[in-house]
Amino acid sequence: MAVRIELFPRVTLGLAAAAVALALGAPAPRAEDAQVQGKAPLTVDPGPRFVPESFSGLADRLSPAVVNITTTTTVADVDDSLRPTLPEGSPFEDFFKNFGDQKQQRRSNALGSGFIVSPDGFIVTNNHVIESADEISVELYHGGNLEARVIGRDTRTDIALLKVDSDDPLPFVEFGNSDSAHVGDWVLAIGNPLGQGFSVSAGIISARNRTLQGSYDDFIQTDAAINRGNSGGPLFDMNGNVIGVNTAILSPNGGSIGIGFAMSSAVVSRVVDQLRDFGETRRGWLGVRIQNVDKDMAEAMGLPSDKGAVVTDVPEGPALAAGIKSGDVILKFGDADIDDTRELVRIVADTEVGKTVDVVIFRGGQEQTLKVAVGLLEDPTLAAAPGEPKPEATAPTDQAVLGMTVAALDDKLRRQLSLPDGVTGLLVTKVETGSDAFAKGMREGDIIAEVGQEAVASPPEMQARIDAAEQAGRNSILLLVRRDDQPRFVALNLSN
Repeated sequence: MAVRIELFPRVTLGLAAAAVALALGAPAPRAEDAQVQGKAPLTVDPGPRFVPESFSGLADRLSPAVVNITTTTTVADVDDSLRPTLPEGSPFEDFFKNFGDQKQQRRSNALGSGFIVSPDGFIVTNNHVIESADEISVELYHGGNLEARVIGRDTRTDIALLKVDSDDPLPFVEFGNSDSAHVGDWVLAIGNPLGQGFSVSAGIISARNRTLQGSYDDFIQTDAAINRGNSGGPLFDMNGNVIGVNTAILSPNGGSIGIGFAMSSAVVSRVVDQLRDFGETRRGWLGVRIQNVDKDMAEAMGLPSDKGAVVTDVPEGPALAAGIKSGDVILKFGDADIDDTRELVRIVADTEVGKTVDVVIFRGGQEQTLKVAVGLLEDPTLAAAPGEPKPEATAPTDQAVLGMTVAALDDKLRRQLSLPDGVTGLLVTKVETGSDAFAKGMREGDIIAEVGQEAVASPPEMQARIDAAEQAGRNSILLLVRRDDQPRFVALNLSN
């Protein structure tokens, strides 16, 4: 049976919700207890423990700030029953071509959850709960319905901010600090599962720092029962603060099996503040394409560890203006050490637009500090997925190296592959299946632009760089590879 992750969206009345299969990210390592290992069994001082006898007090206090959300959407369907059936090639085919394209409109209702974060009626929910909705109605815990309007939405974190108008101040809850939450802590989820109305479930934090699909993901995993219709509802800590927004579940059947995900308040609170102040998110922008540093890459570049984010391309933007180059490894941004690309993306996004930040990079075997004025991320171009390999092409200068056959790009090959005149490097025409190059993702049609962080124009040049790296005692060498104009670094093992 296939296991899938559901954005347990809203409950759609009369329609089956689509399941989205996603890859689970690994949890970030934690070091909560520093203990000496190897000489004695590990022991833990239990200390004072809080095991709640009942959650009734919290449920009574918090439920009035949780709302049920009903959306109404107009759906237009083509009525195929009105389309005449004609034999192929009939002279009346064109006449009746659009006859059946008469659209019938119907109203589709869907349900979700949300929570009030201010007495004047600001409400947080998931964007997918209210996406494409024509009307949004909010049901209050103690009765009554209010019409809501969208203040702003952020598709990257699946968060939306709504506003309702009320004659009286509304009960509300506040965001807590999700970064101080621990695996094993009790949590409480309140929402509208399967359209059954206000419902409470309890569990613990099963894991933290989960990644599902986005660059800004920071999910709390919980075994508290959450289902379709819980989308947009709050996940509370035992102080009654919101530490997450329930967003997705991992399930083989669409129902809760104790693996749910809530976007952390560390992410959501910033998004909500910006949506409330500006009606949109205003994330910081560095203007680089980056990838993680693996062990082979660190060895090839002379890095002391496989931490940081290596820059693969620097288009027009703040980084280019500051002097950052392709091949630089970003080790520190402001006061924060950078372990990987995900951390850099989040830290930059949370930085005030226009602020000048010291960025520590590793270049040519040394660390340098550059000053970067953070820009505004408006409409970022996402890295395109690798396309199909280019047609295999060969040339008289083909040479086998590191499990690949490469050829110098000349005018003939550039025309054959529809490449711009300015593109230089080596064309990969063959990759041996069992080679390290194949295992690292090298494929026919890739273009090797740099070897050892220097431009390369012929197979002998590439071989010379490899020889030099071996003589210097290197175990691997770094290649800058382009596919469909998307650059990435690949470190190949020289022992192969």
